[in-house]
Amino acid sequence: MAAAIEVKDLSFTHRGQCERTIQQLDFQIEHGEIFGFLGPSGAGKSTTQKILIGILKKYEGSARVLGLEVEGSGSDFYERIGVAFEFPNFYGRFTALENLNLFRSLYKGPTEDPRELLKLVGLDTSAKLRVSQYSKGMKMRLNFIRALLNKPDILFLDEPTSGLDPVNAQTMKKLIREQKQLGRTVLITTHQMNTAEEICDRVAFMVDGRIPLIDSPRELKLKYGERMLRVEYESGRERELMYAQFALDGIGSNRAYLELLRNQRIETMHTMEATLEQIFIKVTGKKMDLNGNSMQEGFG
Repeated sequence: MAAAIEVKDLSFTHRGQCERTIQQLDFQIEHGEIFGFLGPSGAGKSTTQKILIGILKKYEGSARVLGLEVEGSGSDFYERIGVAFEFPNFYGRFTALENLNLFRSLYKGPTEDPRELLKLVGLDTSAKLRVSQYSKGMKMRLNFIRALLNKPDILFLDEPTSGLDPVNAQTMKKLIREQKQLGRTVLITTHQMNTAEEICDRVAFMVDGRIPLIDSPRELKLKYGERMLRVEYESGRERELMYAQFALDGIGSNRAYLELLRNQRIETMHTMEATLEQIFIKVTGKKMDLNGNSMQEGFG
């Protein structure tokens, strides 16, 4: 079976610009996979997503979604995909339930029950509240379930945890993982490293319209990290905190390590794997701030 999304030699130039926004992208996303575009603002993440959902036309190369070339697809294409943009757009004077029923009416095929979707994200008690009275977190949850109305095969989520407090962010991540369990393919764009690390099966680092690296967060951390164990322990009468590092290879027979375990009070132990942020800087030479803006060049 063909991949859910297949992109070959994809390039795009915005009207009136000379330089390409994205340049010769090649990647594929399998059915049932959570795939993340990770990069700073202006890297080309949203442009790529807009091509894949059919908003931007006249691209170069090939972009196939569910076996169809996007540029030649018709209205039936939108019966099979769900989209949640970063900034939710609803009718503020309508209630949440009225908004969902309106959007539900636009689909020809079977749809989800809006009341059940509201219950899924804990908004059932606010179903008859005007959306203008919703908080940012409530709007983001409503935005997410709107993308589920038509029972899509693929979900496109743009910065799904942006601006959410830690509790709501964890709720959103849980909901996204549940979509994978239902067999759906999920593509997210994000600049938030922890979001990509926690929920993505694979991530594509994106910078300056190119993808220099694609792999799973686990494989990236193993490849770019150190095979070392760092131990923090108390030592001496003053119970001073001390540190020691040991190679993971052969650690079970490392005498110094075993002696430390027997004779000292251990406070913490952790392996020296690299973070996604460290790997991103090393691979791309770019660093992002909390808002996803490129800050400075890295070294390495």
